[in-house]
Amino acid sequence: MSTTTGESAISGACCCPMAASKLTKREYETLAAFRFSLRQFLRFSEEAAKSEGTTPQQYLALLAIKGYPGREWATVGELAERLQVQHHSAVGLVDRLAGEGMVSREPLRMTGGRCSSASRREGRSCWASLRLSIASNSGALGRSCAGSSGC
Repeated sequence: MSTTTGESAISGACCCPMAASKLTKREYETLAAFRFSLRQFLRFSEEAAKSEGTTPQQYLALLAIKGYPGREWATVGELAERLQVQHHSAVGLVDRLAGEGMVSREPLRMTGGRCSSASRREGRSCWASLRLSIASNSGALGRSCAGSSGC
């Protein structure tokens, strides 16, 4: 199999668990289009974070803290869950953010644990720049979902 650009084509045959579900060609196309749009958005977000002098992981942590439901702080455990990382990885990330003045760590009276807040001036400044840049690009993901029978 070849394409007009001279590249070799990859066959769609696979032995993955999804193949057993008998998805239609249109459903595979929809999933592939969504995954492509999602990856484009993620890459754009990663590049925007780097251009603001922060890492993609730090951006995601700031987003998770700032966007935590009902409050503007999160425990390290909640942050680990939101980022889908191990607890010790979230601790290290919060330590780095706190060291850069982007978050503060405060004790929780109820449990003796620690929480993180993205209310520090440096964190707010970084967040404001990233928010504008990424918000302008997130519409593309929504348009992609709408154009592919919804996601």
